[in-house]
Amino acid sequence: MSEETETKRVRGTGSRSVYESLRNEILSLALPPGQLLDETTLAERFNMSRAPVREALIRLGSDELVVTLSNRSTIVAPIEVATFPKYVEALDIAQRMNTRLAAALRTDADLKVIAKRDKAFAAAVKTGNHLAMSEANKEFHMAIAYAGKNQYLASFYEKLLSQGQRMLHLHFEYLERTHEGYLLTDEHTKMFEAVRDRNIDLADELAHAHTRQFQDNFINFMRENYTTDVALGPLKAAE
Repeated sequence: MSEETETKRVRGTGSRSVYESLRNEILSLALPPGQLLDETTLAERFNMSRAPVREALIRLGSDELVVTLSNRSTIVAPIEVATFPKYVEALDIAQRMNTRLAAALRTDADLKVIAKRDKAFAAAVKTGNHLAMSEANKEFHMAIAYAGKNQYLASFYEKLLSQGQRMLHLHFEYLERTHEGYLLTDEHTKMFEAVRDRNIDLADELAHAHTRQFQDNFINFMRENYTTDVALGPLKAAE
C-alpha cells in the first residue's frame, strides 16, 4: 500500500469505517463492556495501519463509548450500574423539557418528521434488530427535541440518549424474552399525538412515564440476572 493511498484512508473512509463498525458492535453489545481494544489487533482485522484505528478510537472516546486506562490500553466503556439512578434522573428531566417545548413550539414541518420517525421505529421493531431499534428510538426522540427549538437542551438530550443505547439494548432483549411489557411503540405514538395537539401537560406526563417504564424494565433485567437460581451442593467443613 503506497504512502499516498494510506494517507487518504487515514483522512477519509478508513477511519470512518472502523469507527462505524466498532460503534455498532459496542452499541449492540457484540463488544461487551470492558473488552480490550488493541490497536494492532484491530489494524490487522480491518487490514489497515494503526493510524486510522487510533483515530477511530479517539472519536469513540469522545462519544464515551471507550475509555483509555492509565497504562494507555483502551477498553469498551463499562456500563456504570451504580450511576444508573442519576442517569435516569437526568434523562427524565431532559426528556420532559424537550417534549414540553415541542408541544408548545412545533411546526407542521416538525410534525411530519416526528411522524416519519415514529413509523421508522415501528418498522425497526418488526425486524427484531436491537441496534436498528435503538437508533430509530434515538432519532424519534431527537425529532421531538429539534421541534422544541432549544439547541442546548437538544444537545444535552442527545448525549444522554447515546449513553443509554446499550442499556436500551438490554431493555429490548428483556422485553422480548419475558413478554412482560411492550417495546415503546404505543408510547411513541401517544407522545406524537400530544405534541401534535399542543397538549403540553400530557406531553410532559407521557415523557415522564416513558422514562419510568425504561427504568423499571432495566431494573427488572438486572434483578433477573442477579437472582438466577443456581444449584449449589452442600458445603463441606474445612478439614
